[in-house]
Order: sequence, then C-alpha cells, then structure tokens
Amino acid sequence: MSGGLPLAGRTALVTGARTGIGRASALALAAAGADLVCWDRATSGDVPDQARALGRAAESVVSDLTDADRAADELDALLARRRIDILVNNAGTIHREPAEQTSMPDWRRVLTLNLDAVFAMSVAVGRQMLANGDGRIITIASLLSFQGGVTVPAYAASKHGIVGLTRALANEWAGRGVNVNAVAPGYVVTENTAPLRRDPDRQRAISERIPAGRWGTPEDIAGPVVFLAGPDSRYVHGHVLVVDGGWMGR
Repeated sequence: MSGGLPLAGRTALVTGARTGIGRASALALAAAGADLVCWDRATSGDVPDQARALGRAAESVVSDLTDADRAADELDALLARRRIDILVNNAGTIHREPAEQTSMPDWRRVLTLNLDAVFAMSVAVGRQMLANGDGRIITIASLLSFQGGVTVPAYAASKHGIVGLTRALANEWAGRGVNVNAVAPGYVVTENTAPLRRDPDRQRAISERIPAGRWGTPEDIAGPVVFLAGPDSRYVHGHVLVVDGGWMGR
C-alpha cells in the first residue's frame, strides 16, 4: 500500500468502462490506487486519460465480448503480459419486449454478453489469479437477479444466472485466494434505464417505491465495487451486495 491508497500496486480490468457504472467504477478504482485496463467494444472514452491524471497507468482494449474467439485471443494476449488483480464484469445489454415477442436471436444476444462472456472472462482471468493465489472478481448483477421484471425476460434470466455463477465460483475458489462477489444495483440513472425514465408513469411508480427518495447514480455503485476489490472485504465470498436505496426492503 502506498500513500494510504488501498489498491496501490493492483491492476483492475473493467469491462464496459466507457459510461455509466463501468466508468464510475473504473475511476473510483483508480482513485483508490489501482492501475486500469479498460475493455470496451469501441472506445473507452476519456477514462484512461482521467486515470493517468491521477497518476495511474491505464490502457484500453477494444474488443467485442460477444465475439468469443476474438475476445479470448485478446484476453490471452493481455494476460501473457499483465497481471490482473481485480476483474469487474460490468459490460451488459438489455432487450425490452414482451416474452411472447422476443426472438431467439434477441434472447441469445443478451445471454451471450451478460452471462456467457462473464463466465469466459472470469474463468480466464481466474486461472491467472488462482496461480497467483490472490484476486478479486466482481460482477454487476441487478435487482432482476431476484425479481422477474416486466418485458425483459432475457435480462432477468441472465442476471439470475450471475448470482448462481458468483456463488459457484466462490465455492470453488474462496479457499484458493480468489474472492468472487457481485453488486446488484437498484434503479440507476444510466443509458439502460433511459426508456424507463422517459415514461412518466413508470418513472413515477419506480421513484415512489424507493425509500431513499431518488434513483441511484453510477457513483453510488462505485463505492461498493471498490470495497469488494479492497482489503476490507477479504472474508467476503459469494455475496451479492444489493445497492438499491432500500427497494428490496420495501
């Protein structure tokens, strides 16, 4: 640890780091001392530059996680030259349509990114972490890891799957130095929730149910991610940390 920064000397790989929860988490990890690898399908925007301004090393990997073979090659090349201490599986997508109208291609598109890619990334990085006897894997789950939602069957199924995968990996790896956990955000102001916020009735109904009295921000999720990445969570394994303004307790 250097200068009181809990993640100094650590390197964090964050998928979907350009916007929203991924961006906030990446910058919070950098502020806590971690160097960054930002993985995005097109560009990581200004996140690497922001991290460098904090004195961190930062780089971008441009690769589409739904192209499994290419992503695996990119990841293998990365792991051959860099040690990854923290993995944040944040990249995800959503498809809004009634179940009876959802096509198999749309179903598979969501599951491929939200679940298949998380498994592939976690296992590949996890192998390196296991060899080192140390590592943290944090996946972004959802309130729909516990609920069915409305008109988002593929998303709900994928986020339920994240909970099972988190617990399964923790059962295998907790005794070998690798912490595997998840954060389940409530309703957060991001691109994914824009359609809900544009619907006055839906926006009002959601807002009225949140005990905290407001929607979350990406920064509200970043703090818990840093906690799960840091030394204070060393005995936390297989946990899904709900950060929802009190929604689940309502």
